[in-house]
Amino acid sequence: MSLMGIDVGTTGCKVVAFDESGVVLAQAAREYPLIVPQPGWYELDPERVWRDVRDCLREANALIAHDPVSALAISSQGEAMTPIAHDGRILANSPISSDTRNRAQTAEMAAALGAEYIYTLTGQPMSTIYTLPKVLWWRDHAPEILEQTWKYLCYVDFVAWKLGVEPAIDYSMAARTLALDVRKLDWSDELLAAGSVRRDQLARAVPSGAVIGEIPSKLAADLGFTRRNVKVVTGGHDQPAGALGAGVLQPGRAMLAIGTTEALVAVTDEPRLEMLEYHISCYPHAAPGLFIALSGNQTGGRLLRWYRDELAAAERAIAAAADRDVYDVIVEQIDDAPARLLLLPYFVGSGTYHEDPLASGALIGMNFDTRRKDIVAAILEGLTFEQALGIRGLNQSGVPINALTAIGGGARSERWMQIKADITDLPVTIIHTSEAASLGVAMLAGWATGVYSSLNEAAANLIKPRKTFEPRADRRAHYRRQLDLYGDLYRALRPIYQSMAADK
Repeated sequence: MSLMGIDVGTTGCKVVAFDESGVVLAQAAREYPLIVPQPGWYELDPERVWRDVRDCLREANALIAHDPVSALAISSQGEAMTPIAHDGRILANSPISSDTRNRAQTAEMAAALGAEYIYTLTGQPMSTIYTLPKVLWWRDHAPEILEQTWKYLCYVDFVAWKLGVEPAIDYSMAARTLALDVRKLDWSDELLAAGSVRRDQLARAVPSGAVIGEIPSKLAADLGFTRRNVKVVTGGHDQPAGALGAGVLQPGRAMLAIGTTEALVAVTDEPRLEMLEYHISCYPHAAPGLFIALSGNQTGGRLLRWYRDELAAAERAIAAAADRDVYDVIVEQIDDAPARLLLLPYFVGSGTYHEDPLASGALIGMNFDTRRKDIVAAILEGLTFEQALGIRGLNQSGVPINALTAIGGGARSERWMQIKADITDLPVTIIHTSEAASLGVAMLAGWATGVYSSLNEAAANLIKPRKTFEPRADRRAHYRRQLDLYGDLYRALRPIYQSMAADK
C-alpha cells in the first residue's frame, strides 16, 4: 500500500508515491507554459494543467502496480483560480499570483475595507497576489465570466473535482483567496461581497487532512489506479504543505522553499498586527491547529529559468552533450567565493519585505571583466538576500528563527545551500526528498486514513534529514555588509521605479 502526493505548481506539476516509511516508490513530472497575453499578465490553461496531472498519475501508477495507492492528497500554488460554468466549461484561464493586472481592483478593496482591517480578518497583507482582486478585474473587463460562473476553484479543489469528488478546499488554501476569516475558519460574507463572489460559488472550506470522497472506479482505472476505493484527502497550499513535509511543526524552525517562487515559512500561534509592518502573511498551517508566517519572493527559481532560456546557450549545450541537468551545469560554474555583483531579484515586483509591485530587477557592478558565472552567482545571492530580509522581518515581528530546512528543486544544489547558510547565518538542513510538498500532503492522506495516528508520528516515520550546512564564520562580516547594501539598493531605486511607472 502506498500514499500519493500531487503538487500542482506554477510552471509544472509532480506526482510522487511514497511507502509508509517515506521511501519514494515512483514519481512523475511535467512542465507547462505560462501564458503571457500582455506584459504583467501571467496565466495558466487549466485544461493543460489537468492533462499534465492526469499523465503524471498514469505514469506514476504504472510504476507501482505492485504497491497500489490507497489515498492521496493535493497541494498547489496559491491564489490562481479557475471560473467554471454549470456545464463544466472552463470560462477563462487562471491568473497566477504574479499577475498584476488587478492593481486598480486591489486598491479598490483596500480603500473600501481598509488594509489593516482586511489583515485582521485574513492574515494577508493587501496585494495584487490574491484571488478576490483578480475576480474584480473580471467584473470590470469580462463581466460575462461572473454571470456564468458556477464555481471558482483553486487548483487543489479543481484537481479534486477532476478526480470526481467534491471540490472541497482546505483552510490553508482558502486563506490565499483573501475571502477566509482565519480565526473563524469560515468564508467572510463581508469580504465576499467586496470581491463580487457569492458563498455558493466557492468550495466548502474544511481542515487539511479530511477525507472528501473516493475516485469513481471507472475514472480510477483510466488513471491507472489498481486499488478500488482510493480516498481523496484535503491537502494544502504548497508552502504550508511543504513546511509539513519538512517537519516544520514547532516554533524556531522554518522552511525555505526554493522553487518557481521562494518562500520562508515559520510556525506561529496566530496572526499579530505587528506582522503587517513587514507584509508577512499569517494563516492556517496544513497541520490543523497551527498557523504559519510566510515571507517570500515571486521571482524565485523563475529567475534561473530566465537565465537558462535567455543567456545559457553554452550551458545548455554542455548539459545536452553530457546528458546532465542544465541547472547543475549553470550553478557549478560559479566560484566558491562571494559574488562580485549585487542583484535585486524583483522581476515581478519586490518580495514580501517591501511589497512593491513597481519594483523591477537590477544588476549592479558590471564591467568588461564580468562573466556569465558572475551573473549566476549574483542571482543565487540576490534571491538569498531577499530571504534574509524576510528572516529579519519575522524576528522583529516576534517569530524567532534559529534553523532552516530547505526544500524544492533548488535544495538539490549543495553549493547554493552553503550560500543560503552563509548569508542567513543559520544552519540549513536538506532532507531525503526535495519534494516536501508532495510528502506533506501524502502525510495528510496517511493520517486521514489511519496509516498514522498523528502528524507527529507521520513526521517521525517519513522525514529523514540528509545533510546540514553550517554558516562559515569567515563569511559573516562580508555578508552582513552586503545585506545592508542590498536593502540600500532598493531604497535608492524606489524613486526611479515610481518615475518609470508614471511614464508608462
